[in-house]
Amino acid sequence: MDAASLLLGLLLGALLATAVTLAAVALRGRRRPAADALEPVHESLDHLHRLLAGIERDRATAHGELREQVGAVGQTSVLLRQETAALVTALRTPHVRGRWGELQLRRVVEVAGLLEHCDFVEQPTSTTDEGARVRPDLVVTLADGRHVVVDAKVPFAGYIEAVQATDQAVRDQRVADHARQLRAHVDALAARRYPTAFGSAAPFTVLFVPSDGFLSTALEAEPTLLEHGFARDVVIATPSTLLALLRTVAYSWRQERLAQDAAAVLEVGRTVHARLSTLSGHLSRLGSALGSALTRYNETVGSYERSVLVATRRFDDLGVAASPVPVPAPVEGTVRALRPVLDDEPGRHTDRDDLTG
Repeated sequence: MDAASLLLGLLLGALLATAVTLAAVALRGRRRPAADALEPVHESLDHLHRLLAGIERDRATAHGELREQVGAVGQTSVLLRQETAALVTALRTPHVRGRWGELQLRRVVEVAGLLEHCDFVEQPTSTTDEGARVRPDLVVTLADGRHVVVDAKVPFAGYIEAVQATDQAVRDQRVADHARQLRAHVDALAARRYPTAFGSAAPFTVLFVPSDGFLSTALEAEPTLLEHGFARDVVIATPSTLLALLRTVAYSWRQERLAQDAAAVLEVGRTVHARLSTLSGHLSRLGSALGSALTRYNETVGSYERSVLVATRRFDDLGVAASPVPVPAPVEGTVRALRPVLDDEPGRHTDRDDLTG
């Protein structure tokens, strides 16, 4: 409901209320003086005047705000048309189209989690088997050392003209032109023989289309475009499909790094195990030596008591010595030998005797 309809309804309601009031006043006029009978009418008219004044103020305010909003929308629409026209004009330039495709490719690679100079290299230069010098937009390194070549220079002038076309026949013609341009670019890309320029490259080239709409529009006119590319070892990839491919590559790199770390841990474990084996041998020989020394000590003490202390006690009996010769006590004990601990032996991890011997 607009402001005019609302105002008309309010006026009709006010007039109806006034008529009812006048009728009531007329009925009361038979019993009251004329001055008292007109007082409610004045009050109703004053209330109606204030109500209409408020409605007019609100209408003027809403009209002003609506005018400002319409003006802002008009300015935004003009600015959008200007920016769109500038973008379309810029995208008609091959250099700008190529640069935009490269930026889109770089964003996809970064979102996939790959690292520059480690997992991929931008615009490397190499030579094919026919001696031609090539420079693809991106070369992705797989975990097994092989490479995947990606090219992002795709013509889409026909797509822009198809989007701008207002006539359906003209649009269909421009879509067919766009599909034909993309097909011709696939043939040209296959003729460059990118995989031969990199010795360990995969036997196909990825043609990166910067927008999913470019490929879907071309497939409307030529549904066999993907098969045409596959037959020439060219894989047409949009940002979504290339992101899935690069995510797989990034995952393979992470698995490769985990495998390398596991191999390093295994090698360190083998080294530590060998050194522990050597230390166990040293401890076993040391224990044997300590046992032999203990036996020899006790034998020496026994011989000392039998042959030497007998004569020494005679000096003690004669009072020659100031104090008796101390008698060395034998040392009793056994050296604990290293033994294997069974897995099911209780307390094998917490038994302090295993640590202190």
